[in-house]
Amino acid sequence: MSSVIDPTSDRPAYRQIADHLRAAILGGELGAGARLPSERALMETYEAARGTVRQAIATLRTEGLIDIEHGRGAFVRRRPPVQRKASDRFARRHRDAGKAAYLAELEGEGRQPEVEVLQIASSPAPAEIARLLQVPEGSQVLLRRRRYMADGQPMELATSYLPLELAQGTKITETDTGPGGIYARLEEMGHQLKRFTEDVRARMPLPEEARALRLPAGVPVFILLRVAYDVDDSPVEVCDTVMAADRYVLSYELPAR
Repeated sequence: MSSVIDPTSDRPAYRQIADHLRAAILGGELGAGARLPSERALMETYEAARGTVRQAIATLRTEGLIDIEHGRGAFVRRRPPVQRKASDRFARRHRDAGKAAYLAELEGEGRQPEVEVLQIASSPAPAEIARLLQVPEGSQVLLRRRRYMADGQPMELATSYLPLELAQGTKITETDTGPGGIYARLEEMGHQLKRFTEDVRARMPLPEEARALRLPAGVPVFILLRVAYDVDDSPVEVCDTVMAADRYVLSYELPAR
């Protein structure tokens, strides 16, 4: 890699270095798991000060292209994003096989899933949740908050809301909901699922979200709000999910009709 710093450019020197290293990563010159040259080597290559090189590396880290391993250096990220296939993840065959959507999804990617249950409680329904569940605002709902991991890395935070009278006295109120998860339990209770709706938007994470997901500075999150409906078209669950945007590819298959 040769020097690319142009002193006449409007772009700061650290951005020019970051641009060059980014091109090497995206172009495959630096493959997954490859170690970036040391700070000293980059200083010599680009004839740049240490602070300039560190700014360039910080930029690549913020973009989610590299990981910093203290005492070892900077490495091109090894973990590929999880492909979240909306057309398949809630297929009934997964529940019939005793697997909740996330478990089936991660195993299909060859990753090791883990779910941490953070909170189970009854709570008054917030206005938006009440509207989506079609219940009066302030109605009691069951709240289930979880953190989902892949190979030990936090991926998303999810909070499910269900009408309390629907979930009370069932395994949905327990830490381990059993094979197939919440949706399998709902179907066992006679609420066969018919369809799901999902709205997705993006924003920067709140401080507590960044800490829980271990997000580098500058990495946004997806906010995915899902509603599950039974065959009577009644909403039976709302799930509010905060997803690390650099760890997912949201994949959708849409009919042409």
